[in-house]
Amino acid sequence: MPAIEDRAESSPRERWAALGALVTSCLAVLLVLVDNTVVVVALPTLANDLGAGFGGLQWVVDSYTLPFAGFLLMFGHLGDRLGRRRVMLGGLIGIAAASIIGAAADTLTQVLVARTAMGIAAAAVFPATLAIITAAFPSRRGRAAGIAAWTAMAGFAVALGPVVGGWLLTHFSWHAVFWVNVPLAVVVAAASLVFVRESRSETTGPLDVQGIVLSILGVFLLVWSFIEAPRHGWLSPLTLGGIAGALALLAAFAVRELRAPYPVLDVGLFRIRRFAFPALALAVSYFAMFGFLFIVSQYFQAVLMMDPLTFGIHSLPFALAVGVGAPASAWLGYRYGHAGVVVAGMAILASGLYWASHATVTTTYWEIPFGSMILMGAGLGIVTGPVTDSIMSSVPASAAGAGSAVNDTTREVGGALGIAVLGSVLFGKYHEVVSAKLDSYGPLVGGFVSDRERELVENSPVSILSILERTDLPPAITDLTDPNSLVYVMQDAAMQGWQQSAMLMVVSVVVTAVVFALFMPWTRGQSLIDSSADVTGPAAHP
Repeated sequence: MPAIEDRAESSPRERWAALGALVTSCLAVLLVLVDNTVVVVALPTLANDLGAGFGGLQWVVDSYTLPFAGFLLMFGHLGDRLGRRRVMLGGLIGIAAASIIGAAADTLTQVLVARTAMGIAAAAVFPATLAIITAAFPSRRGRAAGIAAWTAMAGFAVALGPVVGGWLLTHFSWHAVFWVNVPLAVVVAAASLVFVRESRSETTGPLDVQGIVLSILGVFLLVWSFIEAPRHGWLSPLTLGGIAGALALLAAFAVRELRAPYPVLDVGLFRIRRFAFPALALAVSYFAMFGFLFIVSQYFQAVLMMDPLTFGIHSLPFALAVGVGAPASAWLGYRYGHAGVVVAGMAILASGLYWASHATVTTTYWEIPFGSMILMGAGLGIVTGPVTDSIMSSVPASAAGAGSAVNDTTREVGGALGIAVLGSVLFGKYHEVVSAKLDSYGPLVGGFVSDRERELVENSPVSILSILERTDLPPAITDLTDPNSLVYVMQDAAMQGWQQSAMLMVVSVVVTAVVFALFMPWTRGQSLIDSSADVTGPAAHP
């Protein structure tokens, strides 16, 4: 199997064409990933306007992330077959159309439908961006620089979403988080027609429909089981059966791909250590990051009592740290090897999460959140640059779309599971503490809070905002300084849930860092054809 070419972008025309493709791809990444997180800051507004509980808010985020993750492999495969620019253009048109539907929505169900359609369309855009950069920069050094820029934009865009959302909510209604996508999608589509040269695999075969269906069903069922676990019980037959069914589907998918003549995912790539362990590190890092971003939106607005724009601005240290860490680490990984850089990044990420786990209701922004976000962002950026370069350096040019899709799928599956698992851990603790507090009030709460309001209070920390807007409630409910008041107990319950979630993130990142350090080669990366002995199984991928 031929390795990716290693010739320089020689002529000025080739260099300008490569730069145009890079800028266009980065703008497409900005659109897709801002969409992924821009809604985070709008969750309290959606909860109050549409009556959404904690599970509903999880689905507002995961209704985009889940189909995004589920369809990435399919569209990466189709991009290699049909043309990456063509597939990306279709996705951009889909994002614009779905955004218009979301902007016109007035119920939670309509919002979820629009977000689902946007996630599917985004899955057509995202793998094409990295494949286009790989095709535009045939030299290893140029490819490393292009991937560094792509990684910096990817990390920065994820963290930029809350800032954009905060500004929009300050000046407009929550519908604006959908409207903003339309002109940006049009601009990126026009730029792709001008600057992006079409590329596709030279060898194609029958479409692996069975593999596509199995991958989508397996990912969907796994994330759904985790999101719904607190409602049905972690040990309930529905939860355990869902997880078991998902694992069975994913196992069937792996078996199918090993036998398929033209697989949607070449499972044999996971025998290459420079491919498999970076994919694991990426998945766990995004598991922590998406879980953190989902939970921190509750913390900043329900505990620190920040308005959406203030929340967005105060999350900027995280975004800036990612933007600085990613390009620097990609260069260091290219120069000195990936393993040491990635392990250092994961250690920094874990230290930031551990520090953040010590935040309480009385902690100020400058005491813990500010510094811990810088560590988390820097750690995430340091991890993502080298692992992305390692993954894309391990696949042939003809399979760049599929390799990009694996890279992107590990991010999004990790992110979706982060929101599902960590959000569920926080929700479980929050629900337990707040329900007990409401029961202790007896008739007092029954006289002021309806059954519908009680359900919202039990299921969403951001319902604090709607409680404080009421003027007819006694201090026993609304006093923010009284540890016995309902609102204070809600804030404290959210922080107890956050502490449990944060420690789960720390353990996940540390264990992954140890595994990466033990099994990842510590020499500087090679092309696929030079690293054929770098396999986790008995033989290299053919």
